[in-house]
This record gives sequence, C-alpha cells and structure tokens, in this order.
Amino acid sequence: MGLDDALIFTRVVECHGFTQAAQNLGMQKSTVSRRIALLEERLGVRLLNRTTRKLRLTEVGQAYYERCRQIMLDFAEAEQAVMQLQQAPAGLLKITTPIEFGQLYLGRVLGEFMRQYPLITAEVELTSRQVDPVEEGVDITIMLGQPQDSTLIARKLFENGRMLCASPAYLEEHGTPETFAELANHRAILLAQDSPRFWPILDENVPCQRVLSCSNITFAREATLAGAGIAGLPRMISAAAVKDGSLVNVLPDARLPVGEIYAVYPSRRFQAMKVKTFLDFLMSSLEAMKTASLEPGR
Repeated sequence: MGLDDALIFTRVVECHGFTQAAQNLGMQKSTVSRRIALLEERLGVRLLNRTTRKLRLTEVGQAYYERCRQIMLDFAEAEQAVMQLQQAPAGLLKITTPIEFGQLYLGRVLGEFMRQYPLITAEVELTSRQVDPVEEGVDITIMLGQPQDSTLIARKLFENGRMLCASPAYLEEHGTPETFAELANHRAILLAQDSPRFWPILDENVPCQRVLSCSNITFAREATLAGAGIAGLPRMISAAAVKDGSLVNVLPDARLPVGEIYAVYPSRRFQAMKVKTFLDFLMSSLEAMKTASLEPGR
C-alpha cells in the first residue's frame, strides 16, 4: 500500500464522495476515481459501493479504512513531532571534540546550554582520533584544522596561537633568553608537529636542544610547569598559567604557528534546531571568553 493511495482512499471516505475529496486533494475528480479503481484492482477486493447519489463502504472497505485512517494519523503525528523539534532545541546532541578543548571549554559551554534548554540531552566523546561525522552519526565534530572532505560544512570557532613558555624556576636556574641566539642554548620541549632540530618560530631557523618531545599538549604544559625546559604551547592551555604567574611568556614577540579550531557538521540544509542553536551558542560563548582569563582567540 502506498501512502498516496491510503490518503486518497481516506479522503474519499471522509468527504463522502469523489467530488469533495478531489477538491480537498487538489486533484481532478476523474483522477481520484481512477486511483480508487486501480487500488481495488490491485487489492482484488471492492472497497466502495457506488451509486449516483451515495457512496458506502463494504465490510472489507470499512476495515481497510480504519487501518488507513490510523496510518494517516500516525503520519501526521510524526510530521508534527519533527516540526516541534524545529521550533525549540530538543533531543540528543552528539558531539566529538579534542580532549583539551572539551575539558577547558566545551564542558562549561554545553553545561550552560543544557541549563537553558532542558529538553536537550547530550553524548560527548573527548578524543584525539579523526572522526567522520557522517559515518558515525555525529551532529557536531570539533577538530583542529579544516576537514579534507569538501562535502562537510566547517565553521571556524577561533584561532589558537602559540607562545614560548617556561616556569619561573627554570628561568631562575637557566636564565631568561632575550634573543633568538640565546634561545638556541635553552632546553626545548617540542610537540609532535615541531621540527626536532629547530624551535617552532615562523620565518626563523633557530636551532634547538631538544630534551623532550610529546604528542599531547597538556603533557607538554605539565612538563614545562615542572621546569623541564621551554615549550611553544598553545594559548588555549597556557594563557591561564601565564596570567597567574606559574608560567612566563618568554620572547613574546616571537611568531609561532597558529592553529585553527573548527566545528564540522554534515549539512546546512534542514539543519536540526538543536544543532543550529548550539553552534550559535558556542560561537557567542567563545567570543565572550576572548576577554576572559583563558582568552582562546588571542
């Protein structure tokens, strides 16, 4: 049974005839009559007894109508439920995020969002792996850099610059570098993407003495806080420590690579209200944080 046939048959019964049903459906009366005849032929039963003045359901037709009517009610209810989801944020929001971004920002932002929109529930995975939002059914994937898949929509959240940091204890023991030449003599803590031979400074080839390299930025920050050396740390995880004095920004004029953090999602077309509203909320929250202690956008 096709939904079109069920709809036409239901309208004919409820309008007590073909003429009114055709007007209701925006179809020709002859088309409605032909569709009902084809339906009866396909089912191999007579659904309606027709006279010039009246239209009556057969016993089989009555049973068929009751089932079709329930299907139409269920279909209308499903459409209404979808439309209501577009009127106010509701439902399950699935998000994946880099670990540090999730810990420092997303937890607070999502918590506040869920407080304001109590019909939202959420599943969040903090991970360093690459995530395909379409394949995994994720509403929003937060990632470093733009996705390679051009069919995905990428919305830049902020730029995450880096700065050279050291602990006060390290600088007291080894001195504070005032020039790039002096920096070359200091102990280097490097991230996975850094050259093992040079400090990660743009437009400068400053040799480094690598004492530690690691693939996790929080690990690098903790080693720096402990006094192991100087590191080019992302502002996202180091700005608060610089502000409270547990880290020192050395050679603040040095230009280090800037990373970009994006929110990635499958499509703008028919975007769920929960996704659109949260993306706008996330953007405005991060903008407000630019002037707060962590200053992620600087």
